[in-house]
Amino acid sequence: MTEVQSVEANGIEIAYEADGPENAPLLLCLHGFPEYRAGWSDIASILNKDFRIIRPDQRGYGQTEKPQGVQSYRTRHLAADMFALMESVAPGETFFLAGHDWGASVAYAMAFSKPELIERLVIVNGPHPVTFQQAIFHDEKQRRASSYIAKLKAEDAEERLTENDYERLLSMMADFSACPFLSDEKRQSYKEAWSQPGALTAMLNWYRASPIIVPNDEDGVEDAPLLNLDDSLVQVTMPHLVIWGEEDTALRPSVLKGLEDHVDDLRKVFIPGAGHWVLHEKPQKVAELMRAFLKEPS
Repeated sequence: MTEVQSVEANGIEIAYEADGPENAPLLLCLHGFPEYRAGWSDIASILNKDFRIIRPDQRGYGQTEKPQGVQSYRTRHLAADMFALMESVAPGETFFLAGHDWGASVAYAMAFSKPELIERLVIVNGPHPVTFQQAIFHDEKQRRASSYIAKLKAEDAEERLTENDYERLLSMMADFSACPFLSDEKRQSYKEAWSQPGALTAMLNWYRASPIIVPNDEDGVEDAPLLNLDDSLVQVTMPHLVIWGEEDTALRPSVLKGLEDHVDDLRKVFIPGAGHWVLHEKPQKVAELMRAFLKEPS
């Protein structure tokens, strides 16, 4: 296990682990909800001879600082954190970027805002914000699959999720797709991360600050701020690989519909026999796909 390091970046203390040779190409890996930096540990153990892998606890998670207030968790702050972290770790250097789940949202925001710093983008079971919003509006099954978001935004969400030793939070992970990787030891490590003072509220504030709209079936809402953005603001210009566990029940294939309209150079690979937690279910396959893509000549 690598040592947890900490650096002040973008006004907060960010905890991270660094795997691999210091002179290897940089790869920043961003976890999602409700994980922490260990979400990418299986992949890092395979790729740590090829890349210098930076695995942070993102804002509010694990051992990273947890600013007060919902607005502190707007995507622009989350992206700024990660740019500041990389500038501290490797000043002036470009890097490869990978994101899973909510980490994908931050990765996309980074790709939109400072494409000159990102050489290649890998997304694993995480939607582009525009295609996600479109899928919620136009795919009834995706809208229902995303209905949990309202529960996570509720005022009593923290209380409900901590009951019975985080029973509901663990159950939610299993609802997204099977979790055979969750050994007793890993369950305990997750619980320790969630139990950090202020962590659960901070994690939920990511949802509370999100511009994604999930209407009730009777609302009939089909407009949202994300769908009114100029296309140039949500375009991925660097080579982009999407890796997708096919059995994901939280994110249906409809969230990928139209993605090619927002990406200059797109490749998609679907992995059967794995779901939302494909990073843990099929780490060797994911790592192989990432290695091949990231080592392609520019």
